[in-house]
Amino acid sequence: MTRKTMKKMMATTLTMVMIGSTALGSTAVFAADGASEKVEGAEGLNIGATYYTLQTEFCMRMDNAAQKWAEENGVKYKSYDGNNDAATQLSQVETMIADGVDAIILNPQDADACSACVDAADEAGIPIVGVNTMVNNDKLTAYVGSQDVSAGEDIMKYMIDYMKKDAFNIVVIEGPMGQSAQLQRMEGIENVLKDYPDIQILDQNTANWSRSEAMTLMETWITTYGDDIDAVVSENDEMALGAREAIEAQNMDIPCIGIDGITDAVAAVESGKMIASDFQNAEGQITGALETAVKCVNNEDYEKELWIPFEMITPDNYKDYQSKYLSLIHISEP
Repeated sequence: MTRKTMKKMMATTLTMVMIGSTALGSTAVFAADGASEKVEGAEGLNIGATYYTLQTEFCMRMDNAAQKWAEENGVKYKSYDGNNDAATQLSQVETMIADGVDAIILNPQDADACSACVDAADEAGIPIVGVNTMVNNDKLTAYVGSQDVSAGEDIMKYMIDYMKKDAFNIVVIEGPMGQSAQLQRMEGIENVLKDYPDIQILDQNTANWSRSEAMTLMETWITTYGDDIDAVVSENDEMALGAREAIEAQNMDIPCIGIDGITDAVAAVESGKMIASDFQNAEGQITGALETAVKCVNNEDYEKELWIPFEMITPDNYKDYQSKYLSLIHISEP
């Protein structure tokens, strides 16, 4: 598959304060601290959301936080599992439009294929706010997420610091090809490697954010490259954990790093099975998206782009993240 190139996102200074709402089209940085206040103008609204999947912990965190927010604010909220399929997400958007929602939250599976979701909402005159993964469509009302290029840079720099040398071999496990997070995290990794010509990528491939697929992929790489693999750089935690399972099954010890800060990754950082994880604030992203949607519906000023900072989880600070989402996570029966 031909790798697509995306324009690097506008650099934004990451602070831990929320910049107040400004004129439409501005960019701001937002950090949710877990505090919850009723949002003016939200009560009685009907908001629908389609997630590219609801089978990963990170996306479930967003959905669970959205349900909690909706209950607190008197909002009718219905979510859909896109099953990693852009056509399914388009069908879900069309269903939401037919149901008369006031606003739509879109967590797209593919940056290009999900553009049709935005077109459908725009034609219906319904605000559509992107969250977490991006879509290539200028008609998107607003976007809330984290700077994925910087996350790729973060994990690559951390791995280099951990290895304490600038000549070694890595394998890179990527997300679904064509999804904005995959494209931009890989861009960040490559940005760092430009300054380290002796760090070689032995291989790279997608495991579709899946722990089991990453385990199988890593088994293949161990068979192919064996001890030549010095480190594993993974674009999310699920895949890093799957790679680690394959490594341990061969009685090997190869350092792994990931992104998201899911529960198992925090435990892996504690135990030493992962060297670090770049925490992505699911609650902050979905809350920002919902609050932006309310402003859009009520014709208030809103930030066109709202950025939630990443935070590196390390052996020195993992305790701060152990209970961060325990009140939000629940896994429904299929």
